[in-house]
Amino acid sequence: VWGSTYLAIKLAIVSIPPFLMGGARSMIAGTLLLGGLRLRGVPSPPLAQWRNAALIGFLMVTLANGAVVWAQGTIPSSLAALGVATTPLWVALATGFLEGWPRPLEWLGLAIGFGGVVLLNGDGALRATPFAALLLLMAQLSWGAGTILNRRVDLPHGPMASATQMLTGGTMLFVVGLLSGERLTALPTATSLAALAYLVVFGSIIAFSAFNFLIRNVSPALATSNAYVNPLVAVLLGVGLGGERLGHTTTVAMLVILAGVALVLLAHDRTRH
Repeated sequence: VWGSTYLAIKLAIVSIPPFLMGGARSMIAGTLLLGGLRLRGVPSPPLAQWRNAALIGFLMVTLANGAVVWAQGTIPSSLAALGVATTPLWVALATGFLEGWPRPLEWLGLAIGFGGVVLLNGDGALRATPFAALLLLMAQLSWGAGTILNRRVDLPHGPMASATQMLTGGTMLFVVGLLSGERLTALPTATSLAALAYLVVFGSIIAFSAFNFLIRNVSPALATSNAYVNPLVAVLLGVGLGGERLGHTTTVAMLVILAGVALVLLAHDRTRH
């Protein structure tokens, strides 16, 4: 699902300014999820947990997602997915210093997956857009920091953590859009609104909540390995829906990526048993 959100973002920002779109996406998703949980009788988190959620929301939604959304105004969606694909390596390094280094099989899987991502960028297009590349690097570091904190600070239980993070982070991103001068000058197109709705339901409520569950229940290497699959999905969607061509190098790269993620999964499975 997250691999498909890069194409959805590209469609959404055609008629909605990027920061306003990204902020509205997370604000709406957080509000809907929070409202649903409160209707089910889940209590509102205490102020301290709201504060911790706001910090992670700032790192993962305002900074990381905001940078990706802005960058997609200048680069293809598949390239944006590629740009954030080194996140598992940053997380693995940070986790190594704080919690313990990944197992040898996980390191091998991370290295192979990263090699496949490098193959996907065989044309060097990301190097041709240095500012977008810088923003994507910032997104990786910010997302990695948020991922580590997610495991170490006191947060609301279960989906409530996702709701509070999205609501606070989205609100801050929306304010960034207003302060930067973004405004809706015309009604968004039906395509942009449909893409925004897809991002709210699938990209935020479902996928972000799934990630929050994983980061608290499995190894960071496994939880962040989705970043290797995202470019694969983005490329396939580009071929299927965007008329792009799938070359031999891309095919090999996708097989390498899948092999790397499979090794990370295997390492986790061995540990569990």
